[in-house]
Amino acid sequence: MSLKKLLKTPRNIAIVSSTGAGIISYLYLFFVSNSDSQALSDTLFIVITIGLIFLLNSYLLKFYLQDRIKLVYRNILEDKIDIETDKSLKHIDLKKDVIGEVNSEVTNWVSKKNKEIKVLKEMETFRKDFIGNVSHELKTPIFNIQGYVVTLLDGGLEDQGINRKFLERAQFSVERMITLVDDLDLITRLESSQIELKRVDFDLVELVRLVFTSLEIKAKDANNRLVTRDPDKPIFVNADQSRIRQVLVNLIINSLKYGSEQKAVTEVRFFHMDNKVLVEVADNGIGIPKEHLPRLFERFYRTDKSRSRDKGGSGLGLSIVKHIIEAHHENINVRSTEGVGSTFSFTLRKSEKLSRL
Repeated sequence: MSLKKLLKTPRNIAIVSSTGAGIISYLYLFFVSNSDSQALSDTLFIVITIGLIFLLNSYLLKFYLQDRIKLVYRNILEDKIDIETDKSLKHIDLKKDVIGEVNSEVTNWVSKKNKEIKVLKEMETFRKDFIGNVSHELKTPIFNIQGYVVTLLDGGLEDQGINRKFLERAQFSVERMITLVDDLDLITRLESSQIELKRVDFDLVELVRLVFTSLEIKAKDANNRLVTRDPDKPIFVNADQSRIRQVLVNLIINSLKYGSEQKAVTEVRFFHMDNKVLVEVADNGIGIPKEHLPRLFERFYRTDKSRSRDKGGSGLGLSIVKHIIEAHHENINVRSTEGVGSTFSFTLRKSEKLSRL
C-alpha cells in the first residue's frame, strides 16, 4: 500500500501520526532505560501516550476538516439552511475519504453550474435573436403601411390611379403582420401545452388528397407537380386532423417555394413501421446546405434571408410543424442535398382501424 493511499482518510492519518510518535518515544526510552520494570513502565506509558495522541489527532483533524468543509458547503448548497446548526453537516466519518467526497460533490456542483450557465447563455442568445427577428419581421410591413398612408394623406387619396392600389398594398402588409402574430401565438400555446389535441381516427391518404386540391393553384403557379404514392390505399392514423393538415400544408408550401425551376415534383410517401406510419414530403428542389440543417426548425431561421423574404411567409412555418409533431409525441427530421432536393419525414401513430383492414 502506497503512502498516498495510506494517508487518504483522516483516521489513517491519525493512526500513522500517533504510531510514529509512539515508536520514536519507545526507541528513546529503550536506549535510556536500565531495568525490566522500568521498561515495562515505559511501555505502558508509551501505549497510553499513543492512545492520547491518536484521540488528540482525531479530534483536531475532525475540527479542522469540519471548519473548512462548512465553508465549502456554504457556497455550494442551494437550499438556504443554517450551516452551524444542521446536524447532517456536523457529522464527519473519519473512516471515509472525506476530502475525496467533498471534492466529488464540488466537481458535480461545478459541472451542474456550468451546464446551467451554458443553458442561460443559449437562452440569452435566443432571446436576443428572437427580439431582433420579430423587430425585423414587423418593421417591413409597418414601414410599408406608413409609406402608403402618408402618400394617401398627402393627396394620393384623390388620385384614382393609386388610391385603391395603395390601400390594397397596405391591407396585404396588415395581413402579413396578422399572420406573424397568429403564428407566434400558436407556437407559444403549443410550447406551453395550452392547445389540447383533438385526436381522431382519419384516413391520412384522403387528407393528403384534400391538401393537394387546396394547393393546386399554387402548385400550378410554381410549375410544380404534386404526387403521392399508393393514392388508393387508405392509411388510418390517430392524431389531430386539423393540425396534421397544417403540417402537410406548411411542408408542401415550403417545397413549392424552393422547388426545381424545371419539372419540379413534390411527392408525399408513406411507410409502415409497426404501429406507426412514416410520412415523407420530398422534392427535387434546390436543397439545403448541410450546415443549415441543425437549425432549420428554429423560429425565423432562414437559409437565405433575402430570397426567403422575397417569397413571403413569416419564417415560422417549419417551427410550427416541429411543435405540432412534438405535441403528438412524435419526431420530425430532414435530409437534404444541394441541387438534388429535400425530404421532410415525420411519424404518426396508426389507428386500430388500420389493423382490421
